Parts: sequence; C-alpha cells; structure tokens
Amino acid sequence: MLFLYNLVVLLASQVVKILAVFNPKMQLFVDGRTTVYATLSKKISLSDKTIWFHAASLGEYEQGLPIMESMKKNYPNHKIVLTFFSPSGYEVRKNNTIADATVYLPLDTKRNVAEFLKLVHPEKVFFIKYEYWPNYLNALKKGNIPTYLISGIFRKNQVFFKWYGGFYRKALDSFAYFFVQNEASVKLLLTIGFNNVKICSDTRFDRVSKIVEQDNSLDFISSFKNNTLTIVVGSSWPKDESQLIDFINSNPFNVKFIIAPHNIKAEQIQQLKDSITKKTILFSEKENTNLAEYDVFIIDTIGILTKIYSYADIAYVGGAFGTSGLHNILEPATFGVPIVIGPNFEKFSEAVALVNLGGCVSVNSKLALEEKLAFLIQNEDERYENGHICSTFVQMNKGGTDVILKHLSNDNI
Repeated sequence: MLFLYNLVVLLASQVVKILAVFNPKMQLFVDGRTTVYATLSKKISLSDKTIWFHAASLGEYEQGLPIMESMKKNYPNHKIVLTFFSPSGYEVRKNNTIADATVYLPLDTKRNVAEFLKLVHPEKVFFIKYEYWPNYLNALKKGNIPTYLISGIFRKNQVFFKWYGGFYRKALDSFAYFFVQNEASVKLLLTIGFNNVKICSDTRFDRVSKIVEQDNSLDFISSFKNNTLTIVVGSSWPKDESQLIDFINSNPFNVKFIIAPHNIKAEQIQQLKDSITKKTILFSEKENTNLAEYDVFIIDTIGILTKIYSYADIAYVGGAFGTSGLHNILEPATFGVPIVIGPNFEKFSEAVALVNLGGCVSVNSKLALEEKLAFLIQNEDERYENGHICSTFVQMNKGGTDVILKHLSNDNI
C-alpha cells in the first residue's frame, strides 16, 4: 500500500505541473514549492530549536494561531515554522509575524520528507484540524518527535473508519495526542483503538473572543456608514453575489452594503461593480472621496474584513451557496452581529450550532435570502436577539487553548 501511495503522489506531482500551465492558482501551488528549502536554509540553522505547525489553508491557520502565539510566548528561544498546503492560505498569510519561517509544505514524498525534516528538525509538531500525510507522520514517529492534532474533527465517512483504511489508520499512530472538537470524534477514534484523545473547543473561539478587545476602528468605514444600517457581505463568491445583487439594487430600505469578496481579482471586482446600479465605490478608489455619498462599498483588498464586521448591523457570510465551503462566521459572531448564510453548512460545526440556536439563519434560495434580510432590516429587536446569541455562543465556547496548553505543560520541551 505504501508503494502505491508513493507512486500516486509522484504522479500527482507531475500532473499538477501540467495543470499549472492553465490554472493560476495551481501555478502558485507549484512555484511556491520551488523555494521552500532555500527559505528554510536561510531562516533556520542547525542549532535552532523549532516547533512546526502545519495548516492546510487559512481556516486552519486561524485555528492554530492561539497555540502558535502561546508557544512563541512560552518558548521564546524556539523558532516557529509554519507550513501551508494551499495557496489560499499561504498567499494571504505568508507575511504573518507569528512564524519565523512560513513556507508551502513540500509534497509527501520520502525524499521531500527527509529534506524538510532535516532542515526544520522540529522538537514538537502540530497538525491543525485536517490533513494526514503518511510519509511525514511515519517519519515523525520514527524520529520520536511528539506530534499533536489540534481542533480535530473526525467523521465516519473518512478512510480511517473503513475496512480498507488500515494504511491510513497506521499513520494516526504518529500522534501523541488528539485534541478534538466533539464527542463524535472521540467515539470514532475509540472504535479504531485510540484513547489518547481529549475534547476541547475549537481554538478559533479563543482567537475571535480577543478581537473585540482590540482597536477595530476604521475611519473610512465610519465615514461610509454614516450612522446608516449596514449589511456586511463577507468572503463572498459569485454564487453568493448572484443571490444578493437584485436585493442590493432594488430594496426600498435606507441601508448600505459593504462587500468583501473572497476573490479580489480586478476583472471579477469590476464585474461585480458593473452589476450594481446603486452608487458604488471600491476601496482602491476611496481617497479624496466623500464616502458617505455612496450606497455600496466594495473592498478590493485583504486583511481588514474582521474589523469591518465590527461596523455591521447584519452580516452575510459567503461560501454556503456553492461548494467552496462556508467561510468564517465566528468573526461577525464575536461582535454580536446576526448572521445569514446559504444552505451548505453541515460540515461546519459552529454553523450547525448557531443555526440551531437561532443566532445564524440559513436560507436556501434567493427569495428566502431577500425575505430574511428585509425582516432583519425592519426588526431591530430580532437583530439584537440574534446577535446576542452569537456573541454569547463565542464566549461560552472559548477555552480550548487552555486545555491544550495544560496538557502540554506536562510534556515540557
């Protein structure tokens, strides 16, 4: 099985090079990996002590951030190495200040694994939520390097729990401990013989709960809002925007919209702007402009959406009308903002919980979306109640980081 796995990885590494010719995102995936070893050689010396964190993408980075911050504080003489698998994580957070070296994770071949671990030589390793690379995990186990899964979620349809999943189950032996988000994950791991597991809440709760304590003011957003009820559309995809455009253009209410698309390519931003008939301005056009005169503000930059949510009266979070995956609803939730999402959210436990509690509303059609937004616009009490549920939910679920750190304190570096 290991031979077949390695063969598939080698073949995949060649296929992605071909696909990269036609796909810009895949090109980033390929090109970004060409400089990994040079970057590590430059930033990590053989005498350095290191702790390695791996995140598949941006969401996993957010989950790992509280642990990274704690490790950096508690072990100031260690360097943090952060790896991403996906361009959507690396390209957004490659200039983060928490890690001493941030690189793409080389593909899971034996040669790559040997070279990567030789350069990084970690004393502890944290995999965040997902991704189980057998060659990396087997090498870590062979090297007796403590490896942990944090904010993990397991589902019964995963290969580990199938009769043919022995190869992948063996890879799980590498984990010294599993920190998972729910009881279902504990039960599933027990069925395949793992009891080194503990429930702790998603560490993103700890991160977002601290956001409200920071300075989230943005003068240009205040100028645009101008004391007007404002709907923030966060991390939207074209499928989300197609559900919203008619409402933005024709609703009769005194309401403003801030749209922060997930993809900020100039062509897509221009298409979005052209589809809106209300007076619209881009972030890149805001200088020397009276923003209060505009009805729609399109944010064609990254890194400020979290602060923008603090100005929202209602938040629509994108991703759940398509197959790309629901984006982060905890950021608007921590500010006590009522949230609306599309129908495809079942894989996101925080969304399932908030929908059941009533702080977040899922809609399955354009008409239902328009009706829900109109209802929230006209009912201040409903907005307040839903928002209160959201902020309370965040506060009640924080503490996962402390659970992990308490366990690790018994296993000092």
